[in-house]
Amino acid sequence: MRWQRIRQVIRKEFIQMRRDRRTMAMILVAPLFQLIIFGYAVTTDLRHIATAVVDEDHTRQSRELAQRFHTAGYFDLRFYPESPEGIAPLLDSEQAQMALWIPRNFGRHLLRGESAPVQVIVDGSDSTTAGIILGYAAGVFERYSQDAVEHLPPLQPDTTAVSLPAIVAQPRIWYNPDLRSVNFMVPGVLCSLLLVVTMLLTSLAIVREREIGTLEQLIVTPLKPAELIIGKSAPFLLVAVVDVCLILALAHFWFQVPLRGSLLLLLGLTVLFVAANLGIGLFISTVSRTQQQAMMTAFFIMLPSILLSGFIFPIANMPQIIQYLTYLIPLRYYLVIVRGIFLKGSEIAVLWPQAAVLAGLAAAILALSALRFNKRLS
Repeated sequence: MRWQRIRQVIRKEFIQMRRDRRTMAMILVAPLFQLIIFGYAVTTDLRHIATAVVDEDHTRQSRELAQRFHTAGYFDLRFYPESPEGIAPLLDSEQAQMALWIPRNFGRHLLRGESAPVQVIVDGSDSTTAGIILGYAAGVFERYSQDAVEHLPPLQPDTTAVSLPAIVAQPRIWYNPDLRSVNFMVPGVLCSLLLVVTMLLTSLAIVREREIGTLEQLIVTPLKPAELIIGKSAPFLLVAVVDVCLILALAHFWFQVPLRGSLLLLLGLTVLFVAANLGIGLFISTVSRTQQQAMMTAFFIMLPSILLSGFIFPIANMPQIIQYLTYLIPLRYYLVIVRGIFLKGSEIAVLWPQAAVLAGLAAAILALSALRFNKRLS
C-alpha cells in the first residue's frame, strides 16, 4: 500500500514536469548546453600569453632570444616598447601579462662566455598564472643557454678553463610580490557573492510575491509600475552595499588583502554591477512562474557567468566564439575593476573602459527587464 502511494506521487511529479515546458527545458536542454560550453572553455592550459619585449641590445642574440619565446607556443609577442618605462602602462591596463627586458651588451656577454642578465616582469595579480608563466620562461631560458653552449668554438688543447655563457633571469613580480593566492581569490569571491545575492534574491522575492498573491494586491494600489520596480529593487541594492563593506573589512583585516585603490571608486562602480544583476533578476522573475523555476534559471545564468568571467580560468585560453560570449557577462568587467583597485590601485583613467561597458550593460538589461515586467503587470 505504501509503495502504491509513492508510485502515484512519482507519477504525478512526472506529469507535472511534462506539462511545464520551461522546467523540462531547464532539466534537459540546460545541462547539455552548459556541458558543450564548459567542455571547450574550462581548461587549465595557459596559451597566448600577451608579452611585451624591450630589446635594448638590438643584436642577433637578443632577437634570437625573443624569437625563442615566440616559437615556444605559449607567448604572443604583441608589444615592443622602446624603453622599460613603456612596460608599466601595458601591465596596468592588462594588455600584457609578461614583459621581457633584454638590456644592452646582452649579446656581448654571451660571446665572451659571461652571464647575460635578462629581466622578466610578470603581473602577479593572479598568483597561479604568474607561477605558470615563470615556469614557461625558465624553460625557454634553459634551452637557449644549452644551445648557446653547443655553438661555442671548440676548446684549444692548452685551455685549462673556460666560462660558459648563461642567461641569468631576474624575475620581478608586480602587484602581488609574494604570489599570495588569497590576494587573487578574495576579490573574485567578493564578485561572485554579489552576483549570487543580488540576482537570486531579486528573482525569488518577486516570484514569491506572485505565488502568495500579494503582487496582485500591490498592482491595484496607486503605485506605478516604475515605482514598484524601484521599491522592490532598492532593498537589494542596500543589501549589496552592506555585503561589500563587510567583505572588504574581512578581506583587509582578516586575510590581509591590500586595498591599494580608492574605496569610493570601488563602491561607485559596484553600484553599476549590482544594477545589472538586479535587472537580470527582474528579468528572471518575468519568465518564471514559481520559485523553483526562478532558482533554476538563476543558477543557469550564474554558473556560466562565474566560469566564463575569468574568475577561475583565463578568458584568453577559451575558444574565440566563447570569448565573444563573455562580452555579455557583467561579471567579466567587474572582476577587472575589483582586482585592479585591490591589487594595482588602478584609477578611473585605467578602468573607464570596463566601467563604460558595465554601465551600458546595466542600462540595457534594466530597460529590457522593466519593459517585460510592465507588460506582465498590465
